[in-house]
Amino acid sequence: MEPKETLAMVQGQAEIWQHMFSFVDSMALKCAVELRIADIIHCYGSAITLRQIASGINSPSPNISHLARIMRSLVRKNIFTEHHHPVDGGGETLYGLTQTSKWLLHDAELSLVPMMILQNHSWLLTPWHCLGQSIKEGGTAFNKVHGDEVWDFASKNPDFNNIFNDAMACTAKNVMRVILAGYEDGFGCMGSLADVGGGTGGMIAEIVKAHPHIKGINFDLPHVIATAPLHEGVTHVGGDMFDAIPNADAIFMKWVLHDWSDEHCINILKNCRKAIQQKSGKVIIVDIVVEKDGNDLFDEIRMAFDLLMMVHTIGGKERTELEWKKLLEEVGFARYKIIKIPTIPSIIVAYPYNCCCEDVVGATHGLLDA
Repeated sequence: MEPKETLAMVQGQAEIWQHMFSFVDSMALKCAVELRIADIIHCYGSAITLRQIASGINSPSPNISHLARIMRSLVRKNIFTEHHHPVDGGGETLYGLTQTSKWLLHDAELSLVPMMILQNHSWLLTPWHCLGQSIKEGGTAFNKVHGDEVWDFASKNPDFNNIFNDAMACTAKNVMRVILAGYEDGFGCMGSLADVGGGTGGMIAEIVKAHPHIKGINFDLPHVIATAPLHEGVTHVGGDMFDAIPNADAIFMKWVLHDWSDEHCINILKNCRKAIQQKSGKVIIVDIVVEKDGNDLFDEIRMAFDLLMMVHTIGGKERTELEWKKLLEEVGFARYKIIKIPTIPSIIVAYPYNCCCEDVVGATHGLLDA
């Protein structure tokens, strides 16, 4: 075997090993979240020792050597920092936060902890073991494990419903500021806005807070609305988006359509068109636009989300711009535009009619007109 070919084989072997054990990173992160390691360091306000971290863990006798190995792994992944502090001629290792581990703080305004808890829970992890079976036999991997589709499972399981709603609320917070900045002018010309699949109402509440002239409607399944807190300027409405959607000047949907097949999405979008009250109305879709050869910060995550949809939903998928275009044309939307924002999804604005109150020529952030 030629040296170049030998090197390629070794590199290939290393890559397979890395993929094989990529779950270890997720489990180490889950461990850090469960032990609240980032919160413990944050409470001190500076880098701290391993024993100080251990003293903050809710346990009478934490295993220090195991904790050290978890921290070594997370430091290598740049989740935490590590440096040595000289003490009386000796040295002590201090661990600190990074911009990455700040996303692991439980009570921070911007946090990924609820999503980490959801995605790494056995309820969602176990179905991945049935991915091959679902390809052979059809059906969803989630159903094969739990005997229900995800929405039915949530309606019957309050604990899962709460974890799921917390995760959705956290993603709403994380992307809300980016959406408000990327589409600031777009919210100015509407009197009412219905958030379809709005969960417990966190997203529409932030929009109304930034634009108090908007009458907000949070629309979701009754079992979701039942747990929704009161938000000023927001009315909670329970129902089924496949039957009807509350009337409004505009419809907002964040990470809703990717859960469903094209046929289901056509049904939802038709109901959106019926719900829009005026010709200047629009549907604002916050969802992923897949670029097969994209290489920005979130493209790998977007591809992962596509497989996530395949495992957990009936026909759910992430779509390319061409697939979005075909979907919107099928429902009769006159035109659309895509606004790229610095997060996982993009903003897709669809217009049922050719007239609207927005100056699309002045739009920025990667506008693509159909």
